[in-house]
Amino acid sequence: MTTNKLPQMTTAEILHSDVEANESWHAFEIMAEYVGATEKLKKITPAISIFGSARTKPDHPYYQLTERIARLLSDSGFTVISGGGPGIMEAANKGAYAGSGPSVGLNIELPFEQSGNGYQDIGITFKTFFLRKVMFVKYASAYVVMPGGFGTMDELMEAITLVQTGKTRKIPIILVGSAFWGGLLDWLQNTLIAEGMASPDDMNLIQVIDEPEEIVDTIFKYYQSKGFELTPEEKKSQLYL
Repeated sequence: MTTNKLPQMTTAEILHSDVEANESWHAFEIMAEYVGATEKLKKITPAISIFGSARTKPDHPYYQLTERIARLLSDSGFTVISGGGPGIMEAANKGAYAGSGPSVGLNIELPFEQSGNGYQDIGITFKTFFLRKVMFVKYASAYVVMPGGFGTMDELMEAITLVQTGKTRKIPIILVGSAFWGGLLDWLQNTLIAEGMASPDDMNLIQVIDEPEEIVDTIFKYYQSKGFELTPEEKKSQLYL
């Protein structure tokens, strides 16, 4: 006599099934995060994204310089976007918060280092770096890159790559701090370019400016003839960042 018995899943099969289910829900979570962020940010343009180290203390000259740059940009009518955390990010939000333009913080959930600062008119917290970086690029009319670590380098190279490949419109990418960035620029020119890993023209995508007033003037001059509004083609390309 045979007894019918339903096959039972092994522990490994159950765990694999749970992972697949979590991945599916994660996709919906990303979609919801994207929609929520775009709804909050779609009216903030023109905006300037400012990057830099989370470890810079308020008494450091880099912090104070960032705060001054952000205040000038804010009083000139720009929204200022930062990573929402401490250090240079806080300085950017603080300067903008004291000015006339909105201060936006795109926060990220991290096990250490990152915590939201108190100078944000609009604060959004992301679980994933990639979606956060999309928002930095999507709404930026320029990048102002202060001295920073690996995260700053990641955001800088991401911006250069997107502009270089035409995945986003060409915008001013401004490095602040000649002494800090000098070694990297020398390496890019004398190694990366010299060995044919990039085009010599790619160096024109970035510029170094140390004076806050000159940074603001440079951004305005860049958009003097074209305006800050995206063309229909640029809006379309922004969908595929």
